[in-house]
Amino acid sequence: MADESKANPQGTERLGYLGLGLMGTPMTRRLLKAGYQVAVWNRSEGKVAPLAEAGAKRAVTPRDLLVNSDIIFMCVTDAAAVEEVIFGPQGLAAAPGAGKLVVDFSSIHPDAARDLATRLKDANGAGWIDAPVSGGTKGAEEGTLAIMAGGEVGDIERVRPYVLAMARRFTRMGPIGAGQTTKLCNQVIVGCAMAVLAEATRLAVNAGIDANRLPEALAGGFADSIPLQLFVPRMVQGIHNPPLGHIATMLKDLDTVADVAQATSTPVPMATLAGQLFRLAKAARGAEADALEIYKLSAPERQAV
Repeated sequence: MADESKANPQGTERLGYLGLGLMGTPMTRRLLKAGYQVAVWNRSEGKVAPLAEAGAKRAVTPRDLLVNSDIIFMCVTDAAAVEEVIFGPQGLAAAPGAGKLVVDFSSIHPDAARDLATRLKDANGAGWIDAPVSGGTKGAEEGTLAIMAGGEVGDIERVRPYVLAMARRFTRMGPIGAGQTTKLCNQVIVGCAMAVLAEATRLAVNAGIDANRLPEALAGGFADSIPLQLFVPRMVQGIHNPPLGHIATMLKDLDTVADVAQATSTPVPMATLAGQLFRLAKAARGAEADALEIYKLSAPERQAV
């Protein structure tokens, strides 16, 4: 990938996106739709081709991506994947990074975010923002994500215009690691909500009422919420493709909640129970199943397929 001028046609910075999964692909599409110059890299070429057709530039390696970008956005599976794309062969750390920023949308342990940021700064001088996201694939497609960030104030403001092409809300929560900690709070709420809504939906079905009408019936009351409106119809109707998120991802986050809770002497009985329910769901449905398949744990055997 040849080096190009530093600025986009409208005088803004060159952007890169690394990790084109359930979230990365629609987020990159929104950047392209907003008119930004975006280079992309993904481990599997099949996910790169559609974005290249939409105007993205291919990068051969993560190092190549950073050489030809000023701000890198990244969304990968876990801390091990982040480690690999930064410090693996031809990783981001192998490129000059002074004056450049890496914005990590992945959900990882706050300690891992702080460690990776320090090591990358020592390796090539690049800055870091941890910026996990909430809102699922629907939010990524519609640009309505909530993004919680940790990093320097100046760095946050530098990337804000680009992030708001992908999200409705972008909130600095403190120094590096604060974004990841905030995401854990988010996952306590979302993970428990999935478990509780699965329970309420199963009660409705077993008691013989139309569970599809729960969102309508409860709208505007204390039980109303975005999860109620979004999750319950998908549970009842068995809509799991595309998944809102994988069981393995939710379980990873809830396990991290348990670790941070232990380190901070914080009781988390509800999140711990939700984590065990998702562990059961992983065993029953598979790691890559939609997290909302937690509803199927309580199904009669004939319906649990």
